[in-house]
Amino acid sequence: MVISAYTGLTRTIQDLRKKGFTANFEFLDHVFTDVESRRTFTADQLTIVDHRRFEGMSDPDDMSVLYAIESNDGTKGIIVDAFGTCADPELGDFLESVHGFRRLRPEAA
Repeated sequence: MVISAYTGLTRTIQDLRKKGFTANFEFLDHVFTDVESRRTFTADQLTIVDHRRFEGMSDPDDMSVLYAIESNDGTKGIIVDAFGTCADPELGDFLESVHGFRRLRPEAA
């Protein structure tokens, strides 16, 4: 899947919602939870379909990564993490064990 080439996090989230990524995932106690249904998912039940890195135009500290994720039962949703020093290390470790994970490389200047 290819996410449309948007420059903003909000527009990308809107695009993904239109494509069925409607679940809001949260990461607690080493599992993903669908906030609405309260279903939980372990890393082996998830696939990262795509991800996109965002950098703030005026503030280098305003960086985030959006992950489009699908579970083995068809639940599709998103989770957003900070990028760089503000990232959640436990979430990062969890995502590394999810199918489809690719380490983000620095963007070319």
